[in-house]
Amino acid sequence: MTSEEARKHESLNVAIVVAGAAGVGVGAVLADLGLDSYAILERDDVGASFQQWPEEMRLITPSFPSNSFGCRDLNAVTTDTSPAFALDREHSTGGEYAEYLQGVVEFHDLPIRTGVDVESVQRHDDGFILHTSTGVIQSRFVIWAAGQFEQPNDDPFPGANHSLHNSRVESWSAFADECIEDPIVVVGGYESGIDAALALADLGHEVFVVDEDGSWQFRGPDPSEVLSPYTSQRLREALEHDAPIALEDGIRVERVDVEEGTFDVIGTDGASFTTRNQPVLATGFESGLGIVDEHFEFESGQPRLTDQDGSTISPGLFLAGPQVAHNGQQFCSIYKFRQRFAVVADEIATRLDVDRTVLDEYREKNMFLEDLSCCEPDMCDC
Repeated sequence: MTSEEARKHESLNVAIVVAGAAGVGVGAVLADLGLDSYAILERDDVGASFQQWPEEMRLITPSFPSNSFGCRDLNAVTTDTSPAFALDREHSTGGEYAEYLQGVVEFHDLPIRTGVDVESVQRHDDGFILHTSTGVIQSRFVIWAAGQFEQPNDDPFPGANHSLHNSRVESWSAFADECIEDPIVVVGGYESGIDAALALADLGHEVFVVDEDGSWQFRGPDPSEVLSPYTSQRLREALEHDAPIALEDGIRVERVDVEEGTFDVIGTDGASFTTRNQPVLATGFESGLGIVDEHFEFESGQPRLTDQDGSTISPGLFLAGPQVAHNGQQFCSIYKFRQRFAVVADEIATRLDVDRTVLDEYREKNMFLEDLSCCEPDMCDC
């Protein structure tokens, strides 16, 4: 695209892609800074990925209305809101959390544009050209806040197409209604796999959870690497009450065979699980960044970022959300990655020569994490 062609299209200072927890949160910071030339572009609705969760799934981090005591609600994306207060829930469903995000949008009067699918992001002069389903946008800065839920890891081994990825389940109750009395095999034993097993067992089905590492066996200070206390407690209590859940660790699933309506889940060392129910894939999501992959360098599967969460090869392109990582530490939970919203906004405001005094409040309320040395997961003493 030539400079003359670019001038014919809409021009923004900042384009935020996807109105999820990260997009809404960083958008609220830009609103506090007084920026008026920005937009949050969303293909579906605010919080769409949360709305797609199975009905029974809950946030694993607890919410509590503790803001007035100087401790932010762990699931809040701004300094002044609390999902616990707004929803009257400690562990909200995905749909409820999407309602909270919509409330934040309305409270801050954020410039959300729904029905806009960003199809490509291209470098142009000192900014970017975004080709969308509704037209072309030229933006000086882009904040990629699409998260991981756009790309399910649904092809991890041969025959995986015969299985159903957990992200495509609207309700475990409805899924269970389609099952017969055979066991249900869940491939993957991290959060989503154990959550599926607990929901299905509660509905009266026998469940085999097959996982190479067996994350349920380990404890650690970082719930990004082990089961969260919420999930671990639920699993322990279910097993104490003889829930029909068999945990099969040390087995890597190599393929799924199907013959005459019978599924054979084949693992290492001759392990095999036979059922007439469709296996469930709880294999997580792809680690890439979709259409902006080419604008980032990657190391060990994670995007390399500047200290301000910007791309190291495409200046002006920033990352916000669960794929942010520094020094091997993942910011994959809301209470982690929200602390980087103000860092990104601060860098953009600096380049736009915008007064940044308002960001002092973010520092005071522990929503502006600049010193990454505090994020070592081995800092728990007990």
